Parts: sequence; structure tokens; C-alpha cells
Amino acid sequence: MYFVTGTDTDSGKTLVSSALLSLAKGSKFGLKPIASGCEVTSEGLRNADALALMEQANVELDYHTVNPIAFEPAIAPHIAAANQGVALTEQRVVELINQAPIKDVDFALIEGAGGWLLPLGGDQLMSRAIKQLNQGLSRDGEILGVILVVGMKLGCLNHALLTQQAIEADGLEIAGWFANQVDGEMSEIEANLASLKTLMTSPFLGYIPHLDNANAEQASQFIDIEKLTT
Repeated sequence: MYFVTGTDTDSGKTLVSSALLSLAKGSKFGLKPIASGCEVTSEGLRNADALALMEQANVELDYHTVNPIAFEPAIAPHIAAANQGVALTEQRVVELINQAPIKDVDFALIEGAGGWLLPLGGDQLMSRAIKQLNQGLSRDGEILGVILVVGMKLGCLNHALLTQQAIEADGLEIAGWFANQVDGEMSEIEANLASLKTLMTSPFLGYIPHLDNANAEQASQFIDIEKLTT
């Protein structure tokens, strides 16, 4: 069971998450508990990231279980929630995640929004919700590993190390990290990647080069899921 976070918005969390789901064996599904930038459809709000996860799952869940908190504006979720008078709390997020059968499948993946310290509103943080979720799972003998997606661009070294530090300070285990080249023109990509490999304390799970119109099938070619599951 894994929680996928990133160094920033648009770091490639959904690309990595959907690729991992496509490679995972056995029963599997992904969740996107909070999403903004959703499209208005005849069936209600729909988020492209959540739909991408559903496409790779083989356990059928209704959309609102996969993405229970959805906002149309492409803005920070806590601001969208405040504008609509919706209260986002750590406890509520944990409750919504637990509505899915996360302990009953071979591979469950939860994709975050934004980065590790995503605000929910007031003093509430997504990171603390995930910490609470992990504590509950631990009592049942389960472990929630965190997968970090590093969006490779200028400044990513600092972002990656700060995120790693924050995750470890919250007492969660980092199962590993991916480097996803979001900036196709980033200079010295190999040197930056080498620095990350030296400075990151968790396992390196793969480098995904810059891909035009990237999808799960393309990204999966650069992922060795055995590094994650063994």
C-alpha cells in the first residue's frame, strides 16, 4: 500500500501512479482523494488524474470512492473548499480513504494533490492526514509506504531534500523515489540526477525522461516495479 506525493504540483504523480498500477500484479486500484481542476460533466465533476487511475485498476470502484473531494476551479484545494463553504479536515480525509477497500487488495495506491504539505484549511495538512492513516494501518499490521516523485527542473534538488526531510520527520517510511523530467530543456540532467542519488536516503526507483503526451504505457517502460515490491 502506497501514498504517492511529489515535490510540487505537476511533478508527475499521476504519470507514475498510473504506470505503477499498469505494472502491478493481482487486484489493484488507485485513489485520488482530493482533486481540483475538475471538468463539469453530465455525471458530475470528473478529474483527469482520477480517471487515469481508474483506467489502470482491475477492482471496480465508483467514481466518488476514487475521488470523493472534487472542485472545479484549478486552484489550491483548501481555497476552493473555503470558497464553497466546505470544511476539509484531516479526519475527514482519513475517513474517506478508509471507505475504499485498501486492505483487501494486492496493490492499493493513494495519490496526493500538490506536495507533501498540502494545506487542507486552517491548521489542517494532508501530511498529517496520511500520518493518521498510517497509524491506523500500523495497528492492523499494515505499512503505508510513501513514493516521492521528483519533478526534474531547476530547483528540484532543494525541493526533493526538503520533502524527504518532511516525510521522515512525520515518521513515515519512504519506499523510494522517481525522477521525472518535467522540463525537457533542463541543463545538466545527469549531474542533477547524480546529486539526488547521492543525497536521497531512500531507494531510487527510476528515471522517466521528458515524454511528449506521456501516458502510463510509455512511462512503465522506465519503471522496474520489482524494486518497489521486494
